Amino acid sequence: MEKVLEVAKKSGSHAVHPGYGFLSENTEFAEACKQEGIIFIGPPSSAIRDMGIKSTSKHIMSAAGVPIIGGYHGEDQSNDRLQAEAARIGYPVMIKAVRGGGGKGMRIARSDTDFLEQLESARREARKSFNDDVMLVEKFVEDPRHVEVQVFGDMHGNAVYLFERDCSVQRRHQKIIEEAPGPDISPEVRRKLGEAAVKAAKAVNYVGAGTVEFIMDAQHNFYFMEMNTRLQVEHPVSEMITGTDLVEWQLRVAAGERLPLLQDDIILSGHSFEARIYAEDPNNDFLPGAGPLLHLSTPPPDQHTRIETGVREGDEVSAHYDPMIAKLVVWGEDRSAALKKLRYCLQQYNIVGLNTNIDFLLSLSGHPEFEAGNVTTSFIPQHYADLFPAPRAPSGVTICQAALGLVLQERKHTLEFTQTSTDPFSPFGSSSGWRSNIHFNRNMTLQVGEEVYHVTGEVELEGGASFLHCSVNGVKSRPKLVILNNTVHLFSMEGSSQVSVPVPKYLAGVSGSGAQGGAVAPMTGTIEKVLVKAGDKVSVGDPLMVMIAMKMEHTIRAPKSGVIKKVFFTEGSQANRHAALVELEEEVEETEASSQ
Repeated sequence: MEKVLEVAKKSGSHAVHPGYGFLSENTEFAEACKQEGIIFIGPPSSAIRDMGIKSTSKHIMSAAGVPIIGGYHGEDQSNDRLQAEAARIGYPVMIKAVRGGGGKGMRIARSDTDFLEQLESARREARKSFNDDVMLVEKFVEDPRHVEVQVFGDMHGNAVYLFERDCSVQRRHQKIIEEAPGPDISPEVRRKLGEAAVKAAKAVNYVGAGTVEFIMDAQHNFYFMEMNTRLQVEHPVSEMITGTDLVEWQLRVAAGERLPLLQDDIILSGHSFEARIYAEDPNNDFLPGAGPLLHLSTPPPDQHTRIETGVREGDEVSAHYDPMIAKLVVWGEDRSAALKKLRYCLQQYNIVGLNTNIDFLLSLSGHPEFEAGNVTTSFIPQHYADLFPAPRAPSGVTICQAALGLVLQERKHTLEFTQTSTDPFSPFGSSSGWRSNIHFNRNMTLQVGEEVYHVTGEVELEGGASFLHCSVNGVKSRPKLVILNNTVHLFSMEGSSQVSVPVPKYLAGVSGSGAQGGAVAPMTGTIEKVLVKAGDKVSVGDPLMVMIAMKMEHTIRAPKSGVIKKVFFTEGSQANRHAALVELEEEVEETEASSQ
């Protein structure tokens, strides 16, 4: 906070826009700006405080006539009291940090038996993120929809809503695809949602951009969940359907102007989707990753396609921040047109160098239930089998394309070598007997299993990318070709595939076999808590350590039963990805031991 204010003063700034990071909902920061005579582009600090403490916000909403859900928001924070309240409300319950946000400090307890473990985990994460571990417990609505309303207030007592967004499809309580307006929401429910959100904003004399989050059941009853007192990551979908620029509105309102439009002037037009592109591994419980963007190409931005990002090819996604690479935002005349556009753009979003969720977003947005608009917060677990199909070996056609790509690349390297050589006619500079055609086209016949493939093609350069113009048994295709570190990456409208060239054993070095006898770090992070010591007996699934990485808490569990022989890390130390955390020995049976 001090640094930001120092820079604001040195640069002569009149105002600070806090973005949507932790400072955007920080009462102390808003007050510090005010004391320094700098405008905080956001609501008054009293609104941040009242809405930031979930228990206070529930009381205010209830008094303002906004529907709320039952729960415990009391002072008594003892384990016994919280557990008793959970039993009274009825499982499943949601345990939430009172000052929480961004999916941090939230856990679901499904029964009395796992309540305390979930409570402890939520408290630890809340202390880490917000320096406050006061908890509330509330009823968890099964399979709800997460519907939020964009509101805007000014200093002249005006407040409007810019319709709703559906952000139901989530993983780890964080959104991955958002859309506006909400699918299958009737004009009447839309109006009621908007009016409830405006009531909420007016109850705290709200100024600026805010989001009122509701949880909606299958019958379209909705209940106030919380208010985010800032602009949100997914605000572009609301801009796309209303033709507004909400950041411009924020600046105008902060300067004391009236809202540019009043309620009747705000017209809903078309449909918009946002997909969040993350560096993460969907096949490994969406574990965040880090690494270099060795290749990055995106769909061309236009009036109906926005790409909001902070990275370029060659940049590194670091382990210290949220692993979001970009937000891809599209608009269409209606939901199905917008969805087609989203899929088309995702197919053109190609990244090599680290795991991303792009293929997962493609299978998600192409799922029949998603296409039908049947979205709930449990969409991913419900359709797990469809969304995570078993990995398939590359098809014969893919292998042929990869082989052709490698041969043509070899041709290209040979040509570059001979052109720079002092002896261009040297036989050592030739990769084939024929060299007059520099278009790098090639004819090959390959056999994969029983199938014989006739392959022809050439590489074309377009806009800095290489495309493989090829024909396999007469069927033409034009995948994008990226060859990096012994791996051929092919991107086409059918999805992406990879074919690797095996590295000879003498080059491969020793494989990491150290991890066989214990648990390993799933990613680089800090060891927050060590729960075992040498000599402890553990069963499969027992918690061994708690790690913090990418702003998230991860519990590392025993991969098998046995005795801890050695613990390699202490609390507070850094562990690299795939580092062995403990050495685990399988227990020798008692009878065996005595008979030896």
